[in-house]
Amino acid sequence: MIHNLPPGLIMVLGALLLPLLGQRLSAWGALVLSSLSLVAFWTTPDFHAVTLNLFGQDLSIVRIDRWSWIFGLVFHLAAITASIYALHVKDTKQHVAGMIYAGSAIAACCAGDLITLFVCWELTAVSSVFLIWANGTETAYRSGMRYLIIQVTSGVLLLSGAIIHFQQTGSLVFENFLGLEPGQRGAISDLGFGPLLILIAFGIKGAFPLLHNWLQDSYPNGTATGTVFLSAFTTKLAIYSLARGFAGLEELIWIGCAMTLFPIVFAVIENDLRRVLAYSLNNQLGFMVVGIGIGTELALNGTAAHAFCHIIYKSLLFMSMGAVLFRVGTTKATELGGLHKSMPFTTVFCMIGGGAIAGFPLLSGFVSKSMIISAAGHEQMFAVWIILLIASAGVMEHSGIKIPFFAFFAHDSGKRVKEAPWNMLTAMAIASFCCIAIGVYYQPLYDMLPFDTHYEPYTAAHVIMQFQLLLFAALAFVFLMKANLYPAEIRSTNLDTDWVYRRLLPRLFAHIGKLVRLVDSLFRVACLAMIKRFLTWLSKSCSAQGWLGSTWSTSSMAFWAAVLLGVFLILYYL
Repeated sequence: MIHNLPPGLIMVLGALLLPLLGQRLSAWGALVLSSLSLVAFWTTPDFHAVTLNLFGQDLSIVRIDRWSWIFGLVFHLAAITASIYALHVKDTKQHVAGMIYAGSAIAACCAGDLITLFVCWELTAVSSVFLIWANGTETAYRSGMRYLIIQVTSGVLLLSGAIIHFQQTGSLVFENFLGLEPGQRGAISDLGFGPLLILIAFGIKGAFPLLHNWLQDSYPNGTATGTVFLSAFTTKLAIYSLARGFAGLEELIWIGCAMTLFPIVFAVIENDLRRVLAYSLNNQLGFMVVGIGIGTELALNGTAAHAFCHIIYKSLLFMSMGAVLFRVGTTKATELGGLHKSMPFTTVFCMIGGGAIAGFPLLSGFVSKSMIISAAGHEQMFAVWIILLIASAGVMEHSGIKIPFFAFFAHDSGKRVKEAPWNMLTAMAIASFCCIAIGVYYQPLYDMLPFDTHYEPYTAAHVIMQFQLLLFAALAFVFLMKANLYPAEIRSTNLDTDWVYRRLLPRLFAHIGKLVRLVDSLFRVACLAMIKRFLTWLSKSCSAQGWLGSTWSTSSMAFWAAVLLGVFLILYYL
């Protein structure tokens, strides 16, 4: 019976009961819900599907295949780990929001039709915003409002595209909109208007270039625990959706390349380490989008594997920075340093996460990212291959080196704090274990991938190339330090493309409003002056001395009466 319900529904419905447990037990209730949901998902039969007839349409509310399985599994693992990390939080609304958010994301990746996907899509948006608002600051409120508007807009585009696609094809099935098989590629020009709207919806949630600012704006403003949830689900749900609906779309290759490159500059100069992680998240999403665009079995396997590993090590990095924020009250690089003395376990866990995202051999990032780079090489995409190598070196520099160095080493800030709470350390230890276990024993992950493709990551060429990139990234970091691009006294503020709609457009509209009010004022003054002059003239004309007040002859009155009657008749018959 339970297998006929959408996976994750246990978490969504159970979350509504958490307030009954009170603040102390709601955190444990969230952990129990996510664990029960994992058990139910794990026991679901392979290639399971459930169809519901609604308003004469068959909706596939449950579709479990290899794509759904790997994303559903890692989403559950992320939910459990994040729940452990948040056990100390006595804020029921965060636990409720986290469970609904995670459960709806799981249900979305197991949806077989566009309507079910849309419902879950919007539910993730509405529930996740409370993890930002829970911070309780004015900045968090404004950031959450922008986040909610953008995410809901993405859902509206998804629904609009689904309706248009249904009108054109009569189908609501969520499948490849280009009708491509792995290894085939198509172009945006081959898409209809409906699928194009759906692509834009996925692009917004996936933080495509120029559509990405909501990520860097909202994630650093979430709570220390809420950001861990945020980092795991929203963007990876978009990656899953792109892989399901647009694998082989050639333009995604270049969109992904842009995504891997532009965050590097911002992450290098950014002072807030949680914003650095938000930019590096953009970078890592770019690798996945490139893999989806290439569309071969190896590339798509690499996308699925990298999404799996990325959710774990990115959560680990956000957890380590969340622990620093919890104990120190800031994640500004200029205000940290020397924390390895008082937070040694958090330091080690952060270094493991940094090594994983950097693609260090024997850690998870190495066995997944190399699949996408190899896929580009196999397809003889030399420019793409070079871009991905540069992007790999870039993420090593800002996430693999900069974050651990400035947070825990660098200059000694003099701050002496307690180590992170036991539950935070437990969650970070679980994520660290997964990063190491997958890096060392990667075959179970490969066995879960969508396609049966043999791939060996630990070849001499792969390992040597990765060590060369690590060395290059270390040299680049030293160069930036020597060039005083990381001076402690500078507190940088990045101007990203969101400056256009957050600063430029409001100021432009304000100036336009002033101009309109000025023109309106001048027009009103001129009109009032004209009316005043007319009334003065009319008053004088109607006086005994005026021509209207004088005595008119009968013939003149008859003439003007005939003229007025003629005008009336002409206007009437026209």
